[in-house]
Amino acid sequence: MADRRALFALDGTVYLDGNSLGALPEAVPGRIADVIRREWGELRIRSWDESGWWTAPERIGDLIAPLVGAAPGQIVVGDSTSVNVFKAVVGAIRLARAGTDGNPAGTARDELLVDASTFPTDGYIAASAARMTGCEIRAVLPRDVPQALGPRTAAVLLNHVDYRGGRLHDLPSLTRAVRAAGAYTVWDLCHSAGALPVGLDAHGVDLAVGCTYKYLNGGPGSPAYLYVRRDLQPLFDSPLPGWTGHAEPFGMHRGYTPGEGALRGRVGTPEILSALALEEALTVWDGVAIEEVRAKSLALTDFFLECVARYVPEGRVEVMTPAAHHERGSQIALRCADAEPVMAGLIARGVVGDFRAPDTLRFGFTPLYLSFAETERAARVLGEVLAARP
Repeated sequence: MADRRALFALDGTVYLDGNSLGALPEAVPGRIADVIRREWGELRIRSWDESGWWTAPERIGDLIAPLVGAAPGQIVVGDSTSVNVFKAVVGAIRLARAGTDGNPAGTARDELLVDASTFPTDGYIAASAARMTGCEIRAVLPRDVPQALGPRTAAVLLNHVDYRGGRLHDLPSLTRAVRAAGAYTVWDLCHSAGALPVGLDAHGVDLAVGCTYKYLNGGPGSPAYLYVRRDLQPLFDSPLPGWTGHAEPFGMHRGYTPGEGALRGRVGTPEILSALALEEALTVWDGVAIEEVRAKSLALTDFFLECVARYVPEGRVEVMTPAAHHERGSQIALRCADAEPVMAGLIARGVVGDFRAPDTLRFGFTPLYLSFAETERAARVLGEVLAARP
């Protein structure tokens, strides 16, 4: 993957924050300049048809699909991750109550399980969805989900990779357990899509959401995406039935009839500028196998841990991320009492990571553009910064 580095706008900085904001692909500025000057400036309204603006949400969804193990026609791009979490969670609860998967219609499923270690916004959205649907919300750690499931469980919202410590959760077995209980899964892929194989179709995931500005390099605020498994699409009842998800969006009917397929997950007018920036950014993945990305990710994170053990004063940091490959995402988190000033010292010396209060140093490893030499440098500088502090 060494040839991919040239596709990004990089400098001498060791950039280890791609798990928060991916680097800029070199082709994006030119594409956006053309969108603004020609498609918007010259074609104007004609670009909805002639430039393919109208079909962008599904078209870009199909570009993301192979990176998360999905066949075409199951992902729609648009809105934020938070909005898509809301759609997916409420949609999953409605599915559980609609008599699907062998459950009799009207079954009293009034419980929503949520990952206790989730990124806060998922918890906020889930709590609102629970109030709206009359569900009781229960926070459980992913490992405890199989024991927590019961006849009342309607849906389970889980993160594939823990945003703070980088733990990779067992998507296949947890999905099987939830389905066996007659409930529906909603997976948040923000910290796994573009970093490791997900296998949405292969593992029978019901619904999934994710952002595109981390490992997918779509840019700040780039639109998120919603996955709805193909056989569930005719049954998916979105709580946000916007006009672009209508079967006849330009019919201006008073009643709502959802469109077919993934597009029923659409709400309002697509975010064209950011969506087309994302579409161009995704070209860096042409010809790349996600399995190859995963292999390099594990090699980089293994090497970083070896270098940390070599360069960092003993007892100065604690590794939070699991050592086992099957439990590790594409980041390493280190606990350090003075983490905030330490990260400031790293950034001042050209190593950009991420501080999370109160005591966590996060380092995201983006295999498409990160080298082993940079990985060694990051650990060495970390050791020097820590050794210089009292």
